[in-house]
Amino acid sequence: MLYVDTPALQDFKTLKAARADACVSIYVPTTPLTQDVDASIIELGNLIKDAMSQLEAAGLDKRRAAALGEQFDDLLDDEDFWRTQAHTLAVFATPDSIRTFRLANRIKPLVEVADRFHLKPLLRAITFPHDAFVLALSENDVRLIEIFPDLPAQLVKVPNLPKDAASALHRSTINDRTAKRRITGSEGQKVRLTQYARLIDAALRPVLSGRDIPLILAATEPLASIYRSINSYPNLLPDTVTASNDRSSEGEIAEAARPVLDGAYAAEVENFKRTYEKRAGDSRATTDISDAARAATFGAIETLLVDMDEIVHGTVDDDNGAVTFGEEGPDTYGVVDEIAARALSSGAKVLAVRRDEIPRKASLAATLRYAL
Repeated sequence: MLYVDTPALQDFKTLKAARADACVSIYVPTTPLTQDVDASIIELGNLIKDAMSQLEAAGLDKRRAAALGEQFDDLLDDEDFWRTQAHTLAVFATPDSIRTFRLANRIKPLVEVADRFHLKPLLRAITFPHDAFVLALSENDVRLIEIFPDLPAQLVKVPNLPKDAASALHRSTINDRTAKRRITGSEGQKVRLTQYARLIDAALRPVLSGRDIPLILAATEPLASIYRSINSYPNLLPDTVTASNDRSSEGEIAEAARPVLDGAYAAEVENFKRTYEKRAGDSRATTDISDAARAATFGAIETLLVDMDEIVHGTVDDDNGAVTFGEEGPDTYGVVDEIAARALSSGAKVLAVRRDEIPRKASLAATLRYAL
């Protein structure tokens, strides 16, 4: 089983605000196979040694270093913790605290030491949906299915979810004559399917409320359009899965739905590129790190794409956003990482992507709310 505790946006903001004389960020590949986890423990130990060596060279107070070392030792020795892992373990430690997140996505081994945490690798986990709900809907069947990147799909139990249209409306069939309006045929069926869809939406509301996971609809017409017309969940994706039926298993439905999820993400990136090109001539788009840092500092970034793998070391001035590039070490940090954190704090949308997905294949690309 894959054990995941993906950070929420508020977790990201809390980590972003942290400052200390020693902030150590470590990302280490792990495995859900408990019998193979020893290799991850060894690799984490090596990354910790690297971090401690950097801090010793930088002159960190020995008592503070010892406190930090104790945090790491406790983590390495926690056998219960290591029994339940995912694909990457993110560790954020200071001499006073330590936080861990088990991530579904795979991140390369990485250690960063600075006065703040290196958070850009988390952006992929936060901004790219690795799981989703699928509402498999027909006149004769209703199922809410949760799909995961590396686990079998699971049927979600939803209280008061109708089994089918006829039983939901207390009828033997939804195609008979209505006594109230004398509606028959296709018009009467549409009225009853709309009633059926409302009952489904009402049942899903308590389950989906407050969630930001995408919802994918698996249905055929006319029910697909009818459900979309009354849906109250804001994260229903625009594309519909039609390659499934009442006899399809949860796994088959998940397999058919995955391209919809990937397509929604790809469409978001392509939409950004079109917006970028439109705004580039109006000084409302940039791929320049220094310009983006200034824009992020003053809350001007609307949407930001960053290379999820690259680290550009340096510092960003807290007041004016001026960038000073430098070598890796405790006195510098990831500049693009800092830009992304500032952009998120001002309400910007931030996506961690591959370099080839960024305009000009730059380290980052930003569209701005206004020209600077």
